[in-house]
Amino acid sequence: MSVQIVPVLQDNYAYLLVDESTKSAAAVDPVEPEKVLAAAKKAGVTISTVLTTHSHWDHAGGNNKLKQLVKGVEVVGGVGDNAEGVTREVKEGDVVKVGEVEVQVLSTPCHTAGHVCYFVRGEEGKSPGVVFTGDTMFVGGCGNFNDGTPEQMTKAMLYTLGSLPADTLVYVGHEYTLKNFAFGLFAEPNNKELAAKMAWAQAQRAKGLPTVPSTIKDEWATNPFMRVREASIQEFTKQKDEVKGLFAVRKAKNQWVPPP
Repeated sequence: MSVQIVPVLQDNYAYLLVDESTKSAAAVDPVEPEKVLAAAKKAGVTISTVLTTHSHWDHAGGNNKLKQLVKGVEVVGGVGDNAEGVTREVKEGDVVKVGEVEVQVLSTPCHTAGHVCYFVRGEEGKSPGVVFTGDTMFVGGCGNFNDGTPEQMTKAMLYTLGSLPADTLVYVGHEYTLKNFAFGLFAEPNNKELAAKMAWAQAQRAKGLPTVPSTIKDEWATNPFMRVREASIQEFTKQKDEVKGLFAVRKAKNQWVPPP
């Protein structure tokens, strides 16, 4: 199993999840189908499945076009999310097969009502698992609560995603990392791990390289939305309750003005 990053639009990421044994692949949020198909052709793999994290156009907007270009492709999306072109709706606990790879569905409603993430378990001692988080978890951040509640995002971030193995590779929906880290350092200026990660991310972006994947371990160490149990973030939010704390971080991020 391998993952290929396909930058699309201005700051989105689509992905190819490849089963090396069968050369079958899933396209994750292929909003620009031609780019994703070109990447698949170059890699010598065939797209059998589309994994849609949520219904917003910049993630699901290429599904119908890809269905025209790849006859018989299965388009997967969350129950009730009404994403474009979906032929199979899925929920927590469902499994999608990509070749021989088993993809577990994680329900993470909040950004949209039917948002889902997709997790592939790793091989212990050999390779880490991977999770595609759409607009729920970003590197150093989380999505807006468009269709949900602070309780839902707290469950999604701290429990559903936060409970995955620490070495799980996190593939997010957007390249928002520098802005997220700048806010994180505003909220938690003495976080040395975050300062080091910011320096790394700045170097990556200066070279035109992505800042994905992250890991669940790194998100616990650097993401202010994950760190609402830490004294430093509780001091920033004036909240000890994790739900109220996460909502306070969200409100602060919405009001924060990035430095020029």
